[in-house]
Amino acid sequence: MDFVSIDNLREHGFEGFLTVAELAERYREIPDAMGVYLVVTPDGFDPQYVERGTGGFFKGRDPNVSAAILSTAWVKGARVINIGKAGGASSSSTLRKRLRQYIRFGQGQAVGHWGGRYIWQLHGCHSLLICWKATEVEPRDVERDLIATFRKKFGARPFANLQD
Repeated sequence: MDFVSIDNLREHGFEGFLTVAELAERYREIPDAMGVYLVVTPDGFDPQYVERGTGGFFKGRDPNVSAAILSTAWVKGARVINIGKAGGASSSSTLRKRLRQYIRFGQGQAVGHWGGRYIWQLHGCHSLLICWKATEVEPRDVERDLIATFRKKFGARPFANLQD
């Protein structure tokens, strides 16, 4: 997987590619199954950071970080900026539930989706694309493999993945 081309991501079984704004209205299109998801920049996306993002304050914690931290985390050349998972042995969540939670967090709600929060400090975050892939195997293993492959290609984790 190249993490750059949407066609390549589709070839690897990812589907959806709805904007964050579209997904807020069309979340029922997401499979009610375990799997992995990616947040992808649209064509021509130029990262600009906002001081106060749209992410919710979960358990009173401020999800915002400085522009310097965001700038350091940005991975040039990669269109995939976050890799996440839903469900598996340790969670009964599904792609639909997890992505709906992610979107609600980005709408400022106090929802437990702390991972991937950097995307909510990107100017134009609602134009980002989200795609997903249902899996038969443990989603955490698939997520780890994707992050490891990304690291091999780019020398860092995806922008909004704060841990492996």
